[in-house]
Order: sequence, then structure tokens, then C-alpha cells
Amino acid sequence: MGQRLVDAKFRCDVNPYGVLYNPFSISAALREIIAGRCYNENDIFLFHELWHSAMHHGSFSSVSAEETLAGINGRLKSAHERLDRLDCLLLTFGSAWVYENKKTGTVVANCHKHPESCFPRRMLSVCEIVSDYTSLLSGLLARIPRLKVLFTVSPIRHVRDGMHANQLSKATLLLAVNQLQATFPEHVFYFPAYELLLDELRDYRFYAEDMVHPSETAIRYVWERFTRSCISADALRIMEESENIRKMLSHKPFYPASEEYKRFLGQIVLKIDQLNGKYPYLDFQKEREICRIRLKA
Repeated sequence: MGQRLVDAKFRCDVNPYGVLYNPFSISAALREIIAGRCYNENDIFLFHELWHSAMHHGSFSSVSAEETLAGINGRLKSAHERLDRLDCLLLTFGSAWVYENKKTGTVVANCHKHPESCFPRRMLSVCEIVSDYTSLLSGLLARIPRLKVLFTVSPIRHVRDGMHANQLSKATLLLAVNQLQATFPEHVFYFPAYELLLDELRDYRFYAEDMVHPSETAIRYVWERFTRSCISADALRIMEESENIRKMLSHKPFYPASEEYKRFLGQIVLKIDQLNGKYPYLDFQKEREICRIRLKA
């Protein structure tokens, strides 16, 4: 969903720590962003020839400690600098199950394939989640009073926990979000992605082959419902114009070097110029670069 918002030209910062699943790791990441934390070599570890952070997705890992830290701190700095311009915060909870470092007792976001014996797991309680986020959101709203927070619960099945444990986990997350809505009624909202897949679509054909992740059809369905319920009519019109440009660029010509195709690329650049003239904040740098490269070919 985050990438779809980026493609639609919303000014977003998607997953500055990579994909996180449990509420405690998500809140810990947000607190570090708010504080403007800077990681050093004491915050990462070497395992299987790669430097990792227990707070970050494996996409940040590298054979070089310097490269790992540069990636982590670069994303942290960018997220921190954008914080006070934040209007809406979208948070997706995946699982209430957490893994704790056996030595320190702290919850980790990623075990990075360490033996399971190093990370005992447990399920967070509703009270733990509500207490943590009540504190977090109170501080955020004091700093950014206009902020709206939209929670979702991921419909992805965490089958490794077992189907019953997965259901208990999802129920815990739903109850916690419900209490947070009651505590912050003017600022906290819920989008029912989980219910749309399980209660409206209600069929395994809407899951991918692994029977765990939603299919492309299901993702499109949830996205359409999201845009209709959460995005203004004006923004939808801009999204449609941006999508038309994206579709034009995805067109594969029979003769890329032909004058006809170059005129077609010129039309795309003109459409970008017209849209940027009306909405200067839209970022079409990537699309302009694609047109430039293809026009030179």
C-alpha cells in the first residue's frame, strides 16, 4: 500500500526501517525517528559475514559495517527531518507475537536467522500495546496537533505461529486499536483491510499460491476501497492523471527509435509539465529521467 501511495505521487516516507510486524518494534522505530537517533557500530552486529541491526529489515544488512550504518542513519535522518511536516501516519500491525533477545530481554524486529533458542517468543497483551501507544501518540500529538493516525491490521496470515495462535494475535491487535480509537477519537482511525479480505472476499482464490499473502486481485480490491474511503475527490483526480502518465510510460513500442515514439514521449513530457504547473509539489523526476533516456536512445 505504501508503494502505491508513492506511485500515486503522495509525499510519503515508506518503512524507514524496512517492513516491521509487531507493535513494539514499530513504536520503538517511531521513537528513534522522533529523537533523531544516530546508530553507531555498537548498535549493529556481525553474523554470517553480514552486519545487521536487530531493529531493521535485512535489506539494510551489508558486508561492511560502514555501509550498514550509512543506510540506517541516512533513512533515519530523512525520516526525522520530515517529521514536523507529517499530516497522516499509517501504521500496519502484522502480529502480536514478539521475539525477545534472551540476553537483554528487549524485543527485536528481526532475528536475522539466528537460532530460535536465542529469541524466546511471547504474545503481547492488549494492555501492553495500548499503554505503549497511548504514551507514544500523546507525545506525537503534542508535537503535531493536526496529525491523523490510521491503523490497519495486516490480513497476511502468520502461519508459522499456527492458525489458532495467528487468530489470537490478530484479535489482540484489533482490540488494542479499538481502545486507542476510544482514547484518541479525533485523531486515531481504523481502515479494515483485515476484514475486507477475510469477511468480504472470503475465498482462498483471493490469496496467493502460498495461501498466506493476498493475491494481486485482493490487493487491488483493498486499494480501491482505501482510496474511496480515505482520499479526497481532488486527490483522486490528481491520482488519475498521474496514473495515466505511468500507463503511457509502461507502453512498450515496437520501434523505440522511431520518430513516432519520440513524439509520444514528447507528449508524456508535456503532460508532466502541465500537471506540475498545476501541482508543483508532485515529484516526476523519475518519469522525466525515463523520458530523457528514451529520447536519447
